[in-house]
Amino acid sequence: MKFRGIHPFNDNWLFCPESVYETADDSNFTAVTLPHTNKIFPHHNFDDAEYQFISTYRKRFTLPAPLNGRRLFLDFEGAMLAATVTINDHTLDEHKGGYTPFSYDITDYIKEDGENLLTVHLDSRERHDIPPFGYVVDYMTFGGIYREVNLRYVPPVHIEKIFGRAYDVLTDHPRLEVDVWVKNQYDEEVSAGLIVGLSNYKINEDGSVNIDQTSLKTRLPANSTQKITVTLDHIGEVERWSLDNPICYYLGAQVGITPEEVDDIGTFAFGFREATFKDDGFYLNGERVQLRGLNRHQMFPYFGSAAPERLQRRDADIIKYELGCNIVRTSHYPQSRHFLDRCDEIGLLVLEEIPGWQHIGDEAWKQISIRDVQAMIERDRNHPSIIIWGVRVNESQDDTEFYTATNTLARELDPTRPTGGIRYIENSEFLEDVFTFNDFSNGVREPQHTPYMITEFNGHMFPTKSFDNEERRVEHALRHAKIQAQAATMGGVSGAIGWCAFDYNTHKEFGSGDRICYHGVMDIFRLPKYAAHFYASQIDPKERIVLQAATIWSMGDRSAGGNDPLTIFSNCDEVEIFAGKENYGRFTPDFANYPNLPHPPFTITGLGMRWGEAFGDLRVIAYLNGQAVAEQQVACDGQPVALILKSDDDELRADGMDMTRIVFKIVEQYGNPLPYVTEVISFEVDGPAELIGTNPFPLIGGSAALYLRAGHDAGEVKITARTSRFDPVTITVKIG
Repeated sequence: MKFRGIHPFNDNWLFCPESVYETADDSNFTAVTLPHTNKIFPHHNFDDAEYQFISTYRKRFTLPAPLNGRRLFLDFEGAMLAATVTINDHTLDEHKGGYTPFSYDITDYIKEDGENLLTVHLDSRERHDIPPFGYVVDYMTFGGIYREVNLRYVPPVHIEKIFGRAYDVLTDHPRLEVDVWVKNQYDEEVSAGLIVGLSNYKINEDGSVNIDQTSLKTRLPANSTQKITVTLDHIGEVERWSLDNPICYYLGAQVGITPEEVDDIGTFAFGFREATFKDDGFYLNGERVQLRGLNRHQMFPYFGSAAPERLQRRDADIIKYELGCNIVRTSHYPQSRHFLDRCDEIGLLVLEEIPGWQHIGDEAWKQISIRDVQAMIERDRNHPSIIIWGVRVNESQDDTEFYTATNTLARELDPTRPTGGIRYIENSEFLEDVFTFNDFSNGVREPQHTPYMITEFNGHMFPTKSFDNEERRVEHALRHAKIQAQAATMGGVSGAIGWCAFDYNTHKEFGSGDRICYHGVMDIFRLPKYAAHFYASQIDPKERIVLQAATIWSMGDRSAGGNDPLTIFSNCDEVEIFAGKENYGRFTPDFANYPNLPHPPFTITGLGMRWGEAFGDLRVIAYLNGQAVAEQQVACDGQPVALILKSDDDELRADGMDMTRIVFKIVEQYGNPLPYVTEVISFEVDGPAELIGTNPFPLIGGSAALYLRAGHDAGEVKITARTSRFDPVTITVKIG
């Protein structure tokens, strides 16, 4: 029997933070599980030079299943930055680039019986011959085999890739064209049968799941790859993938030359939707949607980019559900498939772009970048969430020949999506389909070209820490509100994607003195600043009620003192304000200053509070359709009363790489974190897991997080936090 088989290949690796020969003893190595970072860091105050070294990964293994005449591929989803792979003393070509997948056919070098030795020499230095490097880069890239690896068994006749394109989606009779690339690795021509099918996401009443299927016979020349296009045109009416109803079907293909030799590529999620950019905006399934989103860097505190599936998926949830965005830009490189899978599942639109930051290298550098365009699109073009390809190096100068090539390639590989080129130069050459522009004017410039979308704003113009004074934190939030309101008001602007979702580590040429760019609406731990509450307040109140006073309610945190005006972020109709026993009345959203937002901020004036005068706790009641639906209180004395410890997840998989965030806060009597409290908090772990992060942790900003990584054994893990000021707090996470 010759069938496809995928075997996760992430356990039982060995790691040495030096370049060593295959003859080096295993005692020089440490056991690791992938994804893996080549070094653990504090969350700030470290240098990029600390991860810039050549390391060695080693794995001794026997085959998990016999070859039985099949070909064996080694698939890397990402390794930073250049990988040289050796299998049983045979060295393969170096792969240059850290953000796109790469594979090797290792069939001819494998020992079918006995132990195999796999070695990866990984160069994590910032090499100028590989994008994004060659000049300065405003983000850290970290090092390591930071995404998963698989062993893939396939018959000599197998499917290399598949691409589905839906047409007539807005009619009752949509059709699906499917390109299937079939590879024949036999030294002779063969006849093969191909089946392509679309399945329902739910079982039909008669127990069936297939909506449409077609089969055909084809001749495959020896040692060739053939592209075969089939049409499924008996699909019938389908549910369309949308922001609120992200329904996915399942598309799959199978090829074989005999019943005993069949390659089944399996099924993947496929969404029927029509996504178009027009001169007056973006349309999804024929309806105009104002795009409101944020940029995302894939990096996390402590372990950089080496985040497992759970954390990747959670980032998508945060951006969609906590921040209320409908689009995310994967700045400035292709990101984890787990993140994109989750965007498909929850209805979060994506602008995905190639690696780079302002710099264009020599011709060899450009060829790697063009290869990245191909690798990105071929990997991700079946994701319904992706609506535009970024095929220009972020904020780079014009290069007609280079960007004509990237646009031409993108349109050939995927004629269903437009291209964009992220620029900050207003009069730059427009070769793409959508003029995507980084606007740092603290306003919205009149579009020079349409279709038009703002892809960055604010960011470095107004960096803001969680522990900055209240005035700055409120202004940071209102700048985001202002730009989103102007983008929604000005005709021809499809939307605005703010810079950025999360704070991130950067080089010395950028960021604050501790090597963090404090540009996020959330901090590096994914904990909200006031700007995050602005985005959350745009959520439909049918989904959840949002109410947040943008204040710590002190008299001396603003210039000249006081709390007037008071800003409230909410998606309700009215708010009622109390200070102590005094009722200051009800207030409505500030549509005058923030027009065309679903839910503008509330601007509360006339509080009458003066420096040195006594005042009571703040109490805010939110009303929707005349009914009180939410309440928030903020203590006026700012005194810490408790240490809070919380895990995002109650259970982790015992796979050696699953992780969850452990959040800790020091709060006042109503549960609001206190941004100016400084405490040293220590942590203890009892059970089959480890904490990743600084321990003890010198807390500044009122809240922060560590991460819990599961071991390979099942059991119960107890995490205890201690500080001199409060009683210890313990939480439990199960590993199973």
